Amino acid sequence: MKCISVYTNNFELFSDIYEQVLESPPEENEDIVIEGVTVSGSGEVPDQYIDRMRSKPEVVVMKEKERNIMILQHGNVFEICLPSGEVEAV
Repeated sequence: MKCISVYTNNFELFSDIYEQVLESPPEENEDIVIEGVTVSGSGEVPDQYIDRMRSKPEVVVMKEKERNIMILQHGNVFEICLPSGEVEAV
């Protein structure tokens, strides 16, 4: 899965920029700033990563079923995990 990191712990702000991030995601190893929030293209993560993160009590896991997007929130970061190859179609 392709992962995009959004560096904020503010859920309301994350929600406000979520669609913008999906519309024009950063390339791998690229940082962009949207409304003052740094967004990074974190590259590919294995499926086991999500399973491992799910088991941690400090991690909030959200799923957008319609587009098969997983969102992990922990500390000061939201990680948007998209099925590989579907980023441009989002």
